[in-house]
Amino acid sequence: MSVINAAQATQIAQSAQNTQSGTAADAEKSKSSASQQFVGEEFNNFLKLLTAQLRHQDPLSPLDSTQFVEQLASFSTLEQQVQSNQSLQSMASMIGDLHSMYASEWLGQTVTVESSWVPYSGNDIEYSLDVPEEATRGVLNVANSQGDVVWSDEINLSDDRQSWDGRFSKGGGAAASGDIFEFGIDLFAGDNFLGTVAPQVVTKVTDVGSENGAMRIGTSSQLTADLGQVRRIDE
Repeated sequence: MSVINAAQATQIAQSAQNTQSGTAADAEKSKSSASQQFVGEEFNNFLKLLTAQLRHQDPLSPLDSTQFVEQLASFSTLEQQVQSNQSLQSMASMIGDLHSMYASEWLGQTVTVESSWVPYSGNDIEYSLDVPEEATRGVLNVANSQGDVVWSDEINLSDDRQSWDGRFSKGGGAAASGDIFEFGIDLFAGDNFLGTVAPQVVTKVTDVGSENGAMRIGTSSQLTADLGQVRRIDE
């Protein structure tokens, strides 16, 4: 007569748990469904074996009570595993639906993304600034990927939005589409230098996705960022 011990039952539960994996959303749902089916089959097999063992035990030498308690404990653990898998699958489905709903609210919205490095697409690069109250003057410096400053000029800090049209003030010429430039705005309070800040690039959301559990956006300016790092603005 075979006896199911706690280790064997635990191994069944662990085997079922290891089936829950996947990366893409569709693959995840498929694997989760297969995992639940596998655990359900193991659960039923465990129940059948335990029932058969009780039915065919020797009346003169019944199953040891300690072993019986261990098997019942294993049975309870496996049952909880099945219920947990069902709950996790429901939660994953709900999270996926929430992500889809949340993404639809952001698509096409105008936002600002803080970034020192900005790709040039052929259109004016618009940006805003977080200006401290004591700042009285600001100077925009734009450098190419080699570190050479191609534009430097004072900006009006009272304007809600600033822009750079891609023209070079040093050496002549203009930016080409696809070039990447580093923006730095030097802030002053009178003659006192306060520091250099990055622009808040004004752009539109083109896609929303999930990466390592975090929601990320893609934009028309080719910048990407975590959703918590962008600000929506009214046009």
